[in-house]
Amino acid sequence: MRILIADDDRMSTMMLGRTLEQWGFEAIVVHDGAAAWERITGDEPPALAIVDWMMPVMDGIELCRRIRATTLRSPVYVILLTARSSRQDLVAGLEAGADDYLTKPFDPDELRARIHVGQRTLGLIANIKRLTGLLPICSYCKRIRSDHDYWEQVESYITEHTDALFSHGICPSCLAKAMEELDPPGINSPKSGV
Repeated sequence: MRILIADDDRMSTMMLGRTLEQWGFEAIVVHDGAAAWERITGDEPPALAIVDWMMPVMDGIELCRRIRATTLRSPVYVILLTARSSRQDLVAGLEAGADDYLTKPFDPDELRARIHVGQRTLGLIANIKRLTGLLPICSYCKRIRSDHDYWEQVESYITEHTDALFSHGICPSCLAKAMEELDPPGINSPKSGV
């Protein structure tokens, strides 16, 4: 799992980065909120971000607000890490969009436990599939244009984007039509006048 560390304290980020790597994570370190935002919205976004409240350019609270106000290509679990420990600060951090809150100096075992909570949460989110928005469907063949600009059957598209499974049958009106196509009226009817 890729974890972003955003903190302007270079010694803290170096130590935290080493700790995360010892735990088997890939640590990415930045030193201000704008650089963190670039990583989060970049081509290889982190799954989890450990963000300091007080940073230059953009603080952790503003970063949390931007993350929650933007549709990202993948969700980011945010742990706000700060020396602020009042109840009001905790509430402000969570209301800004942080998923968790940890005060400095932190206990490494507690941080590891909170990262595991983030992993479980992200795992649950990954298992939730849903369809939203407009589905481009052909008015003739009823195929749907996929995200990759391919036309595919409705059931294939829905199965890929949800947990719905399909079974096939035939409704009464389609059965009547199919039977009519197989045996059109007048072809097998008895000949008259003989």
